[in-house]
Parts: sequence; structure tokens; C-alpha cells
Amino acid sequence: MHTLIELLKNMSHSTIQGFFGVLGILTFLGTMVGSGIYRVKQQLEKEKSK
Repeated sequence: MHTLIELLKNMSHSTIQGFFGVLGILTFLGTMVGSGIYRVKQQLEKEKSK
């Protein structure tokens, strides 16, 4: 968590390229976590239907 907070703090002091780079990292992280949660839910539903 500390790393994420540090990343957000440094984002405000960065250039435009750095700002969009951090946004890209956060978007990728959110996509990965979201897709992981989605796949776990799918697997749980599949196991319940058996």
C-alpha cells in the first residue's frame, strides 16, 4: 500500500508523460485485479452448478 501511495504522490510532481504513465500503470493494475475477480466468480458459479 505504501508503494501505491508513494506512486500517487510522485505523480503530482511529474511531467505530463509521467502522469499518463502512472495512469497507465493504475489502469493495468485495475484491469488485472478486475479480471481476476471475474474469473474467480465464474469458477465458483461453475462449481455450484455441478
